[in-house]
Amino acid sequence: MNAPQGGIPTLRSVDHVAFTVPDLNEAIAFFTEHTGGELVFRDGPFTDEAGDGMTRRLNVDARAHCTLAMVKLGHLNLELFEYRAPERSTTQPRNSDIGGHHLALYVDDVDAAHAYLSSVPGVTLMEGPNGVADDSPVSGQRWFYFTTPWGLQMEITSCADGTFYRGLPGERMAPPAEVSR
Repeated sequence: MNAPQGGIPTLRSVDHVAFTVPDLNEAIAFFTEHTGGELVFRDGPFTDEAGDGMTRRLNVDARAHCTLAMVKLGHLNLELFEYRAPERSTTQPRNSDIGGHHLALYVDDVDAAHAYLSSVPGVTLMEGPNGVADDSPVSGQRWFYFTTPWGLQMEITSCADGTFYRGLPGERMAPPAEVSR
């Protein structure tokens, strides 16, 4: 990924995606047991009892404490944070809310993924699997959303014919990783 003229000098790629979770152990277990993630490391706790370093470094309450874990999901580094902080919100944003988000995982068989996730305790499946319009930039895609036991919004997606949108605008997206398992 080369930054456009005037962009961030020496930018190479996305390094990681991060989410704050209510229970770090539960999140690690979910991603390692159900998505094939690999726990790379844990770190912390981090705090600044005497100053405002947590605010200056992380834009959180000065009295916040956090621990973190890095989980490798294929070619994605997923950083998970657990915070204890005064006056923090514990409400997950919806996709339509400012700050709304979801993590999408690519699978080869969306129906098999749907069946598997329907058996995972605490997972809530949204409607689907769904298709997209024939004139969509990702024609052939099938997908569905679900929430983890703690409410993180996720998506399962697949290109039904396995060509990853050949000849369509979606073909320019970063493709899924090659099968490694």
